[in-house]
Amino acid sequence: MTDFFAGIAPVKFEGPATTSELAYRHYDPDEMLGGKRLEEHLRFAIAWWHSFAWPGGDPFGGQTFERPWFGDDMDHAKMKADAAFEMFAILGQPYFCFHDADIRPEGAGFAENTRNLDEIVDYIGQKMEKAGIGLLWGTANLFSHRRFMAGAATNPDPEVFAFAAATVKTCIDATHRLGGQNYVLWGGREGYETLLNTDLKREREQAGRFLNMVVDYARKIGFEGTLLIEPKPQEPTKHQYDYDVGTIYGFLKQYGLEGEVKLNIEQGHAILAGHSFEHELAMAASLGILGSIDMNRNDYQSGWDTDQFPNNVPEVALAYYEILKAGGFTTGGTNFDSKLRRQSLDPMDLIAAHVGGMDTCAAGLKAAYRMLEDGTLQAMRDERYAGWDAPEAQQMLQSDLATVAARVLAEGVNPRPVSGRQERLENIVNRFV
Repeated sequence: MTDFFAGIAPVKFEGPATTSELAYRHYDPDEMLGGKRLEEHLRFAIAWWHSFAWPGGDPFGGQTFERPWFGDDMDHAKMKADAAFEMFAILGQPYFCFHDADIRPEGAGFAENTRNLDEIVDYIGQKMEKAGIGLLWGTANLFSHRRFMAGAATNPDPEVFAFAAATVKTCIDATHRLGGQNYVLWGGREGYETLLNTDLKREREQAGRFLNMVVDYARKIGFEGTLLIEPKPQEPTKHQYDYDVGTIYGFLKQYGLEGEVKLNIEQGHAILAGHSFEHELAMAASLGILGSIDMNRNDYQSGWDTDQFPNNVPEVALAYYEILKAGGFTTGGTNFDSKLRRQSLDPMDLIAAHVGGMDTCAAGLKAAYRMLEDGTLQAMRDERYAGWDAPEAQQMLQSDLATVAARVLAEGVNPRPVSGRQERLENIVNRFV
């Protein structure tokens, strides 16, 4: 036990009229929406790295947070776990996520890293059983240590590739032991700084082989969870091979993995790629690879990945609208890959940030559900494409270019443009948010 959150009571749902900073206004986990509890729709998870491991630095300044569990030994790692589960109990969310480096101290090498990971996984497993909390997903940190400065799977040094592969094995083992519902691969430095020293073909082939090894091993040990890749376009590298949803799908198809791996899509990364969050979600759903999400937001003036807590209900509603249209989450969920601002020093700040984020997501989800239930948006979309339901239109898709051209000539086809009605659709969305 720690006293870090001393005096902060468990957060309860009090409804929209409450003025309490530490009460849910919109998130009632037991509220039913379409035959499913809100908790099961949203499947909230807390990110171990941002909430408990991040020291409050930025590119221009170092640590601002002082946490009693900051340290490089197992005692500090266990204190960090104690504080984490105390916060989980206060918030009442059902899941968490972690990298190996978040939960265990760095050892002198792979063997010590593995011993440290095994020990802390046993400790966390006991706490999970007692608290009734699950693991949404685990992953390996293959980007922070200097050995990974030129990538992990794509590294020019085969010994780094081997170290990364061994590390991922231990992290899949840990995730499996803790009953994780997914395993995520995020290529934080799988990219390049300059083409002058980069062999693109070789590095992509290494990444493809690495992922095939991961899939084979996960299935061999009986891991039944979903394997996920997380897209990100750049930062810290100039360009990363997992740029966005479309890029990753092409990669999966090239290496025969489109039926084995899905995506964990982050709002902030979508923005860095020049897309909206809902675009990336809709694209993944259309390709059958939507798995889970990291929920946060970027500062639109900064131009980099600020990982702020979500607070924009209309943005979030459009994201959950795409998720609900795709059938909702199965093994995936809503992970808060979000961190405090480096001036937000107090324990209450950490709790309040998650309360606000969970409320924003709940309000957005309910708005999205009302849009879906209302059906106006879908009806207008269906009407726009109604011509393609005609038998002759379907037959045209099975025809050839010359036959289509002959039909146009024979029938004197001269189509007139039809309004896309964008502003009207946007006004309809605003009825619900």
